[in-house]
Amino acid sequence: MKNEKKEKVPKAVLALGLVSFFNDVGSEMVYPIVPIFLSTVLKASTASIGFIEGMAEATASFTKFLFGSLSDKLGKRKPFVVFGYFLSSLSRGVIGGAFFWPMVLLARFSDRLGKGLRTGARDALLLQNTNEKNKGYIFGFHRAFDSAGAMLGPILSLFLIYFFANNLRLIFYLAMIPGLIGVILLLFLVKEKNNSKNEETKKINFSWRDLDNKIKFFILISVVFALGNSSDAFLILRAKNLGMTTQMTVLVYVLYNLIQTFLATHLGKISDKIGHLKMYSFGLLIFSLIYFLFGVVKKSIFLWLLFPIYGVYIAATDGVSKAYLGEFIKKEKAGGVYGFYQMVLALTTFFASWWGGFLWQRFSPQMTFYFGSMMSLLAFLFLFFGKKIYKI
Repeated sequence: MKNEKKEKVPKAVLALGLVSFFNDVGSEMVYPIVPIFLSTVLKASTASIGFIEGMAEATASFTKFLFGSLSDKLGKRKPFVVFGYFLSSLSRGVIGGAFFWPMVLLARFSDRLGKGLRTGARDALLLQNTNEKNKGYIFGFHRAFDSAGAMLGPILSLFLIYFFANNLRLIFYLAMIPGLIGVILLLFLVKEKNNSKNEETKKINFSWRDLDNKIKFFILISVVFALGNSSDAFLILRAKNLGMTTQMTVLVYVLYNLIQTFLATHLGKISDKIGHLKMYSFGLLIFSLIYFLFGVVKKSIFLWLLFPIYGVYIAATDGVSKAYLGEFIKKEKAGGVYGFYQMVLALTTFFASWWGGFLWQRFSPQMTFYFGSMMSLLAFLFLFFGKKIYKI
């Protein structure tokens, strides 16, 4: 802890962390109750829920690359980040007013469009504030703020569910407030470095052929993993499937976020020392084990252990993966590369969520998690043996 306090965090990174914190408070106030709202209030099927989440991620996938690349060409990041957060905040109110599930699909489309607008540009802003020795730390630090907001959001939901007698619609409306606070903070606290459009930025074009082979290999590994990494909505549905109440489901989700909040910065810093790929590989193994156990367990009490360990997987992979890519990206091209990476993952997640819903409904909930466990293990094996081939 003493060493971490001595680590200098750029003001822009701290400000972006605060913005992400408030956005995630609003986002996670509603995320764990969206599948519950869909299934109990709007009477949507599990397959429909999987379709909604898959379409939402597919929407984000195309826009992440498009707007990430555009931010490279314009030499501007902040406008994309501001409007992206703003659009996501407004989408929560749309869900509150939904009277059938296609309206939730529209809202999730708007939310993910906002994510697509901001993701590549925001990660490029973060990369601007790193050096050769602290990429894992900086991205992990930002992830910790994300996770802290994701932890507080469901806690607020628990209190609101209790005080407003399960009025889920009201919670969606209230969830717009912290997101809008984040937008205001972004406008006044985040200052972008001078990257005005010039002849160099005009020439920036994304090309798969020009990417470093290590980036190509890592993206392919990530795709294999993502094929089984369906939406976290299925974890929440599994908790309900095993008999957890809505309140306890939200609370165990809070515990998951608590663990990743405390570990994200620490594991990111360790990854700077031992290597980002080693930490990422560790995360793949954790995911494989936990998803397998989500399929095996038959009593909800075990979820109080599984959800926190699932948080370890997030802390070991999310920021670390961006830090690894950052080793081989020119900062002026970061928006396009990060956007492309997120686009590929989101497209794959669309399939994973649709397929996860199909396996759940056609066979059993367990099959959704067994498939995810198998794909994560396969990605680990490809990474382990592929490192020797590509000499990573």
